[in-house]
Amino acid sequence: MFQKSHRRARALAAIAAVAAIGLTLAGCSSSSSSTTAGSADKGNITWWGWTPTTALAANLIKQFNKQYPNIHVTYKNYQDQSFASALRPALASNVGPDVFNTLVGGSGAAISIYGVDAVNLTPAIEKLRGANWKTGLYPAGVTDFTVGGQLKGVPVGKVTSGFMWMNAALMNKLNLKEPKTLAQWTSECKTIRAAGYGCLTEGVDAAGFEVDTLHSIANSVDPGYWTNATNGKAKWTAPQMVKTLTIWKSLDTDGILNPGALGIQQYPDANNNFLSGKSAFVQMGTWYRQYADVPGLTAGLQAAGVSSSTAKVPIVPVPFPNVGGSTGALFGDPDYGVSVNKKSKNIAAATTFALWLGATKEGQQVIANNLDEDPVLESVKADLSTVQLVDPTVQSPYLDSLAATLSKGVTEPRLANISASLDQAIEDAASSVLGGQATPAQAAQTLQGASGQ
Repeated sequence: MFQKSHRRARALAAIAAVAAIGLTLAGCSSSSSSTTAGSADKGNITWWGWTPTTALAANLIKQFNKQYPNIHVTYKNYQDQSFASALRPALASNVGPDVFNTLVGGSGAAISIYGVDAVNLTPAIEKLRGANWKTGLYPAGVTDFTVGGQLKGVPVGKVTSGFMWMNAALMNKLNLKEPKTLAQWTSECKTIRAAGYGCLTEGVDAAGFEVDTLHSIANSVDPGYWTNATNGKAKWTAPQMVKTLTIWKSLDTDGILNPGALGIQQYPDANNNFLSGKSAFVQMGTWYRQYADVPGLTAGLQAAGVSSSTAKVPIVPVPFPNVGGSTGALFGDPDYGVSVNKKSKNIAAATTFALWLGATKEGQQVIANNLDEDPVLESVKADLSTVQLVDPTVQSPYLDSLAATLSKGVTEPRLANISASLDQAIEDAASSVLGGQATPAQAAQTLQGASGQ
């Protein structure tokens, strides 16, 4: 699952259907970062990922080519659900990508699974940044992409979840405020539906975005319980989990969750529904900031096949409502990293590109300004003077509030401590409760058994 990046991150987040872009642009050269398998400053390389979108990737490659004009990068973008199924046979062959996205935790392209196919980048990053190369880099990113003492992926960005995005124009039109409690949310959803709109759009069909929603609910029920459960320090059969699953079910029965959630995917279905103004809320993380920006939203709507005449939605981040009695904390992880294929015929050029993305100020500044990721290089911040918000007056206070919260630090992990099997078990529990195949207590019992605790 990729929540961006889930997604997750993954995750994060691809809107377009499978698309490939070959981008060759110009600029001035820089020093090499590797001496193995080909030239470090020229060559043709391919990059596969579910994120960023093709538009954001184009900007990244354009800026990269200002320094490395002779490294030609072709980016292939996959939908979340299809990435891992395409990557596995490709890496087993001799014609796989030179650079490929990887994740920490969860299922899909986990570094724990595909690190064996990746080049050890430790010598190259030491050459680039010196013996103290870890200094100034997001510590969790370094730790989580290290396998067996070797850096098998360069962390590119970090993401945070545990909040929602709201259609500010729709809520203002209906004279409604952001919901603070479950009762208020239920009441407002009735008004929203009576006006002909959806309330919370979410895809529970695949990719596991509901894991974030369950985590948010659990944090409201008992802050810290979810992390303890995923670490094996609390039982999944505990009353907190039963209550979490009970509230999850109530989102459906009380009319908060849009009908048909089990039959749609977060990308593209729920995403397109929200961005086109058809629903009031969607649970996504910091990766969704790219759609607060006019160019980002325009590209997203185009990729979704939405008419160019569709009004652009001023989306804003709002706290997840207090549905369980407490104010929940945010949770986050390194999002995606980029790994270099051991079978690549252009390892040196691929390494140059991977390190530029995640370990140079130039690359990290582009990552930050794209808004879909927070940079992993601590000295880099987004240049918001370059951002063209859809409605600055409405959006700025919400975005500033989120930034202030993030600046205090996010210590609770999102996916890093969730194995592929546990992730699948959580998804199955969510689906069985929502579909009526199991009660919350039964699903919790099944989840406990599947967790191996």
